[in-house]
Amino acid sequence: MGNIEKLRNMTSIYLFCEDKVLLLYRQGSRVVNDLWVGSAGGHFEAHELNNPEACVLRELKEELSITRDMIVDLELRYITLRRIGELRQNYYFFAKLPNGTSMKLFSDEGELKWFPIEQINELKMPFTARFVIEHYMKIGRNNHAVYGGIANNQTVTFVELTDYNK
Repeated sequence: MGNIEKLRNMTSIYLFCEDKVLLLYRQGSRVVNDLWVGSAGGHFEAHELNNPEACVLRELKEELSITRDMIVDLELRYITLRRIGELRQNYYFFAKLPNGTSMKLFSDEGELKWFPIEQINELKMPFTARFVIEHYMKIGRNNHAVYGGIANNQTVTFVELTDYNK
C-alpha cells in the first residue's frame, strides 16, 4: 500500500533552425530551476492526459507565441520515466522553424538562447533531458524513431519503440 506514487506528466520541445537549437534557461519553476531545458514545455492539463501533442502545442503557444502552423517536422521522439518521489513521465518533441524565421523570441519562463547543435552537450540540463540530448546527438538525429527511456540513479536506458501494427 505504501508504493502508490503521484504521476507527473510533462512535455518538452526542442526547436531547431538551420544549424542551431533554441534552449531556455528556466528560472522560477517549481520542478526545474536554473537549468537549460527545451524551448518550451510543462505539465499536462487534465484534458490533455492522452494527448501529449496537444500539451506541447499549448505550452509552445503560451510560452513562445508559436503556433502549429509556424513549425515543421513536429515529432514525438522520446518518452522517459523516472521515479523521484513521484513517477515523472516526460514526452520530448522535436521540430523545426523554417529557415529564415526570425530568431528573436521571448519567454517569461527564463532566458532563451540559440546554440550551435554541437555545444548543447556542454550545458547543465535536467537529468533525463541530458541523456535524451546525448542519445539524440549520437543516434536519434539520424532517424525518425521513437525511444522509451527508463532512468535509474546513474543513467537512462533507451529502447526503440517499434510499432507492432506494422
